[in-house]
Amino acid sequence: MAKTKELSKDVRDKIVDLHKAGMGYKTIAKQLGEKVTKVGAIIRKWKKHKLTANLPWSGAPCKISSRGVSMIMRTVRNQPRTTREELVNDLKAAGTIVTKKTVGNTLRREGLKSCCARKVPLLKKAHLQARLKFATEHLTDSEEDWVKVLWSDKTKIELFGINSTRCVWRRRKAAYDSKNTIPTVKYGGGNIMLWGCFSAKGTGQLHRIKGRMDGAMYHQMLGENLLPSVRALKRVVVGYSSMTMIQNTRLRQQITGSRRSILRSWSGLVSLQTLIP
Repeated sequence: MAKTKELSKDVRDKIVDLHKAGMGYKTIAKQLGEKVTKVGAIIRKWKKHKLTANLPWSGAPCKISSRGVSMIMRTVRNQPRTTREELVNDLKAAGTIVTKKTVGNTLRREGLKSCCARKVPLLKKAHLQARLKFATEHLTDSEEDWVKVLWSDKTKIELFGINSTRCVWRRRKAAYDSKNTIPTVKYGGGNIMLWGCFSAKGTGQLHRIKGRMDGAMYHQMLGENLLPSVRALKRVVVGYSSMTMIQNTRLRQQITGSRRSILRSWSGLVSLQTLIP
């Protein structure tokens, strides 16, 4: 877009003089053959700063036009993991040559900052539906009910996996938006498998699982770790003769058993509740 012709200082002074004489914006514009908007801008500037000369710049002019800023902001909104180098190449293709530092400064002026992407579990649609169903079913449970719940789960911790970080451009309080996170799955590299449990009153025992777990090993682990944890926590939760255990087990990891002296039932259902005497 071509720049509009700048009025000379004499013309601007004349506009102010005519305004002081009581003439309106339209009359001045018609008499001098200028646009009403331009006349109004000059008069407003004179009222605010008491001068008609050009004001000094506060700094170097922006190298990225407003259209270029809109373009890179749109790119970052759609894909927060876009790097500064990729944005520099996009601007170069549009005819604007800038450095990565300039791009970073521009994004920060727009309220974005570069942060490490949070790693969160990769949840499929079935996982989301199961979690929502569980939350809905127990929405009205009292605090007394939750005190009697024991949560257990096992997890794999990577020792030598790929732990590189990726940065995303995001605003404050948007760390866990789906576009700003990196989904993770339970595999890769050397690892250790751990099992643990906790309740509202504290944590239970932590057990390291060695080798491949089968039903017999699972029963043995529960007998050696789960029941002692329940007994210890029941001493903290005075007045309750039983606790409910909620385990987190995927359907393809079903583990069944028949030792009723350990548990009433193990069927591998997600969020299974089992009464522990």
